[in-house]
This record gives sequence, C-alpha cells and structure tokens, in this order.
Amino acid sequence: MTGLQRTIEFIRGTDVDHPPFHPIIMRWAARYAGVKYRDFCTVPAAKCMAMIRCARDFGIDWVTVMSDPWAEASAFGVEIHYPEDSLPVDTGGHLHDAAHAAALNPYDPLKSSRCTNRISEIHEFSKSVGDELFIVGWVEGPVAEYVDLRGASEASMDFLTEPALVGKAMDVIIESAMEFISLQISAGAHCIGIGDSFCSQIGPELYYSFAFERHKKLIDHIHNKGALAKLHICGNTEPILPGMIRTGVDIIDIDHLVPSISDFAAMIGPGQVFSGKSDPVTVIQAGPADTINRSVAADFIDSGRRCIVSAGCEITPETPVENMKYFHAAARAIRL
Repeated sequence: MTGLQRTIEFIRGTDVDHPPFHPIIMRWAARYAGVKYRDFCTVPAAKCMAMIRCARDFGIDWVTVMSDPWAEASAFGVEIHYPEDSLPVDTGGHLHDAAHAAALNPYDPLKSSRCTNRISEIHEFSKSVGDELFIVGWVEGPVAEYVDLRGASEASMDFLTEPALVGKAMDVIIESAMEFISLQISAGAHCIGIGDSFCSQIGPELYYSFAFERHKKLIDHIHNKGALAKLHICGNTEPILPGMIRTGVDIIDIDHLVPSISDFAAMIGPGQVFSGKSDPVTVIQAGPADTINRSVAADFIDSGRRCIVSAGCEITPETPVENMKYFHAAARAIRL
C-alpha cells in the first residue's frame, strides 16, 4: 500500500494496514538532507529532494511544501530576509495601519517568486512521487496572514478596535488564497493545508468573528476543486476545536498543547480525521522508543482510532535520526 493510498483510504474510513505517518518536517528535513535552510525555502529542487529523501528513508506517507509562513506575505509586499541556515525573518514592508490594510489589493501568485516556487515544488512532487505519496500544498489562513502583514501587536489591537477594516483585508487575503489554491491543485496537490496559527491566541469570540466562515470558504473551494483540506492551528485549540471540526475540513491538526481529544472524537463526521499530537520535544526529540510508542498509541485511542500519526507541530531539527525511526515504527505497530 502506498502512502497516497494509505492516507486517502484512512480518511475515507476504509481498511488500511496502519494509520498514515505524517510528521511535519521542515528544518529537520533540510538538516537530514544536507540542505541549507535558505535553499530549502527558496530553491524548489532542494526542498523536493529533501522531502522525498526523508519520505523514502523513514516511511513517511506525505510530502509537503511547508518551510515558513512568508510566501504570501512576500507576495503582498513584506520584505523577507533569508539567513543562510536559519528561519526567514520579516524586515519591513508591513501595512502601517488598519486603513492601509483595508485598502489591500490581491496579489498575483504568478508574479511572486515564492508562490511560483511553491507551484514548481508541487509539479516536481507530482512528477516524481504523485502516484506514491500524498502531496500537500499550503496557504496561510486569514488571521495568520493579517498578523504577518501588520505585526502581532498591531494586528491584535486592530482585531479589537477596527474589526470592519480587518474584515475587508481578510476578504482580500481569502480572495488571493483561493487563486493560489487553484494553481496548487492544478499542479498536482492532493490536499491543501491552511495554516492559521494565531487563531489559538485570540479566543473563541474572535475566532468565530474573523476565521470560521473564511475557513469554510477556503475549505469549500478546495473541495470544489477536487482536493482534500487540512487545517493547522498551533497551540491549545481546545476552545475552538468544535468550530474547526464544523468547517468540514478533512484533516484537523491537533497540537500537543491540547490536553485531550477524547471529548471531541464523537464530533468528527465521516471523512474527517485528526492528525497529531505527540509532544515534538519531550516525546519525539527526547523520548526513548517506549515513550514514543506509548504516546502514539494513546493519541490514537483518544481519537476514536481516527488519527493520522504526527507530532503536535514541527519535528525539531535536533531530533535524532533513531527517534524518527522509532516514531515510524510506532505508527506501523498500530493495527486497525
């Protein structure tokens, strides 16, 4: 059974040999493959090589375009610096105030190097492993992207003092994201992830005000284009998990900071699964094999046996190779 088959059939609820194995690897993949992180972020061939090598060496069932949250922000005009071997940082070009944000214009993905790189990555994945591995494209969600464009402190004030202007900007963000989604699916993505990390920081009231309906719009668009959708929100999403599930998204990522998913297992419908949620530091990076095994098994049971095996966010670059092997073995040890 291929990783693509395993993932799609598991989401559909049909029999597979074991749950899919979807660790989020970005800096870890670059380090393992000997790729400088600047190249991982900006050179499609480097990222694709690293992701495919990791998938084949560790039995990983997917490949993704994930590396950093700045692709769309750079398309909107934010200036990004790419250190040789560490995470990109924003250095300028932010929107000055909520009024400027409300006047935001959509970007053209085909005129942004970071966006065209992402499309190229998906083309390469599709050509090389399209019938073998689950290919996941990516867009930033409306809340996270607004924060990227304004800055965290400024955006947080805007959410409270200028909600109408924020909403106008977010509608433009969604419009651009939908075009970018269409291009990624046309390039061969089986699924599109939506990363909206800041949603865990704003509370349920603002989540439902700013994010919920816009997430639904993105997810409906993805489904209408024939792909699956994944929603990734970092942090303790327990207060908004019912809403995340109600969006109709196919894969709901669960951070390790969520205490338990057992209370939410009954809420997911046919064709929905969780993904998570072992602690990437204390369990996957530091834990011996038996700790990793126990964590993976417990998460799977808590989910009602509807959980893709992953950590509760990115695998750290310091995670030993042996621990990644243990992690894969823990996924394979689960029988459905």
